[in-house]
Amino acid sequence: MGKKLLFIYNPKSGKGAVPSVLSDMIDIMVKSGFDITVRPTQQEKDAYDFTCAHAKEYDRIVACGGDGTLDEVVTAVMETEAEVEIGYIPAGSTNDFGVSLGIEGEYDKAARIAAGDKRFRCDVGSFNSDYFVYVAAFGIFTEVSYQTSQDLKNIFGHAAYLMEAIGQLADVPSFHMQVEYDGNIIEDDFIYGMITNSTSVGGIKGIVSGDISLDDGVFEVTLIRTPKNPLELSEIIGYLTSILKETALVYSMQTSELKISSEEEIPWTLDGEFGGKHDAVLIRNLPKAMEILVE
Repeated sequence: MGKKLLFIYNPKSGKGAVPSVLSDMIDIMVKSGFDITVRPTQQEKDAYDFTCAHAKEYDRIVACGGDGTLDEVVTAVMETEAEVEIGYIPAGSTNDFGVSLGIEGEYDKAARIAAGDKRFRCDVGSFNSDYFVYVAAFGIFTEVSYQTSQDLKNIFGHAAYLMEAIGQLADVPSFHMQVEYDGNIIEDDFIYGMITNSTSVGGIKGIVSGDISLDDGVFEVTLIRTPKNPLELSEIIGYLTSILKETALVYSMQTSELKISSEEEIPWTLDGEFGGKHDAVLIRNLPKAMEILVE
């Protein structure tokens, strides 16, 4: 009898192409010796709920969808403390974590990786009592990913995020925050911040600076100060697009743990999904906490 594999897929991810290639992907996994249970997600958080209920019944769980689908599966596995391998078949609009893992391209190739035996232990982020795979963020544009409709993402891809983001430029919120890390304290006004374990964010490579490794026990942290005039905004854009090598308007560091507090509750996004509103968060790196299949 083969190993038991739970295949969870989001039929609406990307451009809705998953159902058309589903049979081929399942065939690859059956030929690799797995006994498969297939679960199409029925609604938001269905991947999380189903994984919580059944994670300990399987040897491997394969998530097929966007980064949000993977986030739901990983969060459920972490919460249930299930000893289970995770496979990922990227099928979303951006697939940042898939890019970071080197899992890109055709579905059949990704399915073979997910059904393979090359395992990689990577870090997972702890966010208060929640978890994230590759990014926790606040501020401008962070609401774009979960406010953009799935239909719009399917039709326009990256352009859908841009269309939503442009609408936010008219009124940029600023947050007064205190950030503590490695014995340091920063207190400033910010329009954006992200804590990442990824080489790509929002489908854009190179936006995160530093020597990036997914299993080094530290996050890459980027905090953007509130610009006081158009010249400062231009300087920030220059830094983020690598035209400028450094700027005093952006804090950038690596750390394994940080505390962030604010005067008001601020909406956060975790792996592109709404992560709730918080006025205090503790973010910790959990080194090599997830075993995922790679090429």
